[in-house]
Amino acid sequence: MRSKGAQITIAIVCLVLGIMLAIQFKASKSYSIGYTPERIEELAQKLTKVTDERDALANEVSSLQEKLSNIRKNDQAMADLQQELQISNMYGGLAATQGAGIILTVNDVPRRPEPGENPNNLIVHDLELLLLINELRASGAEAIAINDERITAMSEIRCVGTQVLVNTNPVWAPFVISVIGNPEQLESGLNIPGGWLSTMKGLGYPIHIQKMEKVEVPPYTGRIKSSFMKPVEYTKKAE
Repeated sequence: MRSKGAQITIAIVCLVLGIMLAIQFKASKSYSIGYTPERIEELAQKLTKVTDERDALANEVSSLQEKLSNIRKNDQAMADLQQELQISNMYGGLAATQGAGIILTVNDVPRRPEPGENPNNLIVHDLELLLLINELRASGAEAIAINDERITAMSEIRCVGTQVLVNTNPVWAPFVISVIGNPEQLESGLNIPGGWLSTMKGLGYPIHIQKMEKVEVPPYTGRIKSSFMKPVEYTKKAE
């Protein structure tokens, strides 16, 4: 908007400058007509005034063009900063993202506990989710959410009794884990022999993996706080 306004201003100034040049040219031609010395002097003074005004407008045009150039540079710098901020928010989990990936669904064991069996052994706990998240990250996951709770570097996954909390918000089975990354690589990493997903399948937990061309992962919407961290300029130490 500022650039457009500056362009309009320059156009108006150039129009006025053109009109004044036309007036100057017309006044110069009229010298050949038989005017009295007084009239010629009057026209000469007007011509000098118009010339001065023309020069002032020309300087203003030059100044406005310089300002317009600076505005464009500032707009580009602002656009670059906005792009860097968007990328930082995306990697930090503060922006919604989408891309190819998988949907991993994990549910509690669908049977009643045997006599003397601990029923807690049939439900998904925070430990299972943490191990799965670690395997997904090791397999190249770029963005992860559990039941629409975005997983960030500061996310918490823990149990309170039999309830699982993610980012301090309760989530329940079935746990739908949305993951962005290479679908083939993610699936292969999860199904590695001896991996935690294979262990859960052996224990009877229903597991389903769906590869998708488009997975949407929501942003982290919780509170962000920092009591001890402060930004500093970092210089890598020489090895």
